Amino acid sequence: MPLERKCKLGVLLLVFFLMFGFYLTGGRGAVNSRAPAPSWFVPCFRLPSRASFCGEPVPLRSWDVRERFDREFTIVTQSHAQVYLWLKRKQCYFPWVDSLLARLGLPGDLKYVAVAESDLMSYAVSGAGAVGPWQFMAGTACRYGMTCNPIVDDRYDFEKSATAAFEYLNHLHDVFHNWTLAVAAYNCGQSRLEAAIALDHSHSYYNLVLPLETERYIFRILAIKEVMEHPARYGYYLPKGAGYPPLIFDTVRLSLPGPMPIIDAAQSMGVTYRDIKVLNPELISDVIPGGNSTVRVPEGRAKRFERAVAEWKSTYKPIVVVHKVLRGETINSIARRYNVTTGQLCEWNHIAGSKIVIGRKLKIYR
Repeated sequence: MPLERKCKLGVLLLVFFLMFGFYLTGGRGAVNSRAPAPSWFVPCFRLPSRASFCGEPVPLRSWDVRERFDREFTIVTQSHAQVYLWLKRKQCYFPWVDSLLARLGLPGDLKYVAVAESDLMSYAVSGAGAVGPWQFMAGTACRYGMTCNPIVDDRYDFEKSATAAFEYLNHLHDVFHNWTLAVAAYNCGQSRLEAAIALDHSHSYYNLVLPLETERYIFRILAIKEVMEHPARYGYYLPKGAGYPPLIFDTVRLSLPGPMPIIDAAQSMGVTYRDIKVLNPELISDVIPGGNSTVRVPEGRAKRFERAVAEWKSTYKPIVVVHKVLRGETINSIARRYNVTTGQLCEWNHIAGSKIVIGRKLKIYR
């Protein structure tokens, strides 16, 4: 067959198959517009029709409230890696927190504050200086009985900071008579929230003009609560055993004549320096402070540690450092320099107030 005729025949066959395909698809082309979405599409979830926080309903009939909630809800439902980390960490922390909240008679929803604040991470630190899983500023932490000094910072301790956080939140609830407002005040401060209420004459969080972070804060907690309570509804499935188990440890009460190096404590038990630091995140220096304290040690190592401490105490000899006070120095700055507490510095040198004289020689026991 001549080449020219072959080409014409090929063109005719191509036209025939194109017209036949057009006929089979009903003139709509190769993609059926009524076909379901492909299996690889990114899911979009509907906002829950109802929501509440600590038993207080969220006014979702308001378009403004719905849109603000939807923003945080969309961000959380699509934060796949972060949600899985929350689900893993909650198995470590939530059983203890739920037990504490029940014992205190407080709403269970308060545990989601820690998720919003720190993603349940003990070592979280904000740009403003808030520290720990409940993000306490130093001043507030001290008011609620936590120690914050160069050696020990209880804000990093999950249990101590949680106990203080619930005491603080309970106080804020006594002030505002509303859990939503109490948690908002936890974020922006009591005085800032009182100023917003006075300006708007409204006692509804959802009506107030607040700092942007606080305006998003409750909605983020609501979104976290929804996804963590119904993970399968949003495509999250954590296999059995994939979560992080609660830490298992023994506690040892100590009364030390001076600071004990953490590395000595670890080696005496046959564990690592990191083992002690992980169990005691509040120990922010390299020593266990002198005086009375409680230390967590790996399970089964308590007796061995107690024997080692007794031996260490029998041979302990303090090293005395003499510091001459320079212009511009304070008790706080000197304490930080030598990794001791202001209380210890004042006790060793019989300082009653907060002022020190330039040129005075201070004793520091190491």
